[in-house]
Amino acid sequence: MKLPYLPDHDGSSFFDFVSIHHPELALRSHGMAAVPDQVRAVGPVAVPSATTVLALKYQQGVVIAGDRRATEGFQIADRRIEKVFKIDDWSAMAIAGAAGPCIEMAKLFQTELEHYEKLEGVPLSCEGKANKLGQMVKANLPMVFQGLVVMPLYVGYDVKRGEGRIFKYDITGGRYEESDYHAIGSGGKDARNTMREHFKRHLSEGDAIKLALLALYNAADDDVGTGGPDLVRGIYPTAKVVTAQGIADVSDDTLRAVCNDVMAARRSRET
Repeated sequence: MKLPYLPDHDGSSFFDFVSIHHPELALRSHGMAAVPDQVRAVGPVAVPSATTVLALKYQQGVVIAGDRRATEGFQIADRRIEKVFKIDDWSAMAIAGAAGPCIEMAKLFQTELEHYEKLEGVPLSCEGKANKLGQMVKANLPMVFQGLVVMPLYVGYDVKRGEGRIFKYDITGGRYEESDYHAIGSGGKDARNTMREHFKRHLSEGDAIKLALLALYNAADDDVGTGGPDLVRGIYPTAKVVTAQGIADVSDDTLRAVCNDVMAARRSRET
């Protein structure tokens, strides 16, 4: 559709509009973002990276969770960073990679879906949201060669299918759907191994949250870039659930109780 206040722009994509009319604010310019010469000359840039984020399906929907640590080289840059974002009422996104571009992409993705729904009068489908995020990841490809990698993990509840869905991406924007669970980041392999061992179809919500936190705990045990529960500072992983009723945060009390149960079980095995 042609917007009456933007006579030179067709379509309902905010991302495309910004890329065309204000390319300096976008992740790309007509498909490929230009890298300024002064940025090319700098060489590798130390940015907060390393993480573990994951998602797994359960009977009512899907759980998405992530640790809270951001690292810069061999130092901890932040202990309380948020890596799991609500995108709209039926979808969420977790991020791995360079913190700044990752958070920027999450916010732009939120705006993109809001913009589409306001113009079209209906929300984008779960499949359409996954495709749109893939386009945004592809647009960031030139910055990957500067070390600014953005690797999202997208989950949504598909109201047409009546089920939760999980999508992963490669750095070129390729989109791949996972049937049961997935984890990305520096501790992703350790988290996937845990979920592979304990995952069962049709888990309850409580069991799914416990498995997600167990996988993050085991990843933090072997990966220096992944932060485990910090009992002194009261820092625990973040988690959200996406169901037919919408998206909801897992409460701090629930996270604390589950983490305590996970650590108690570990202590009992090692004594």
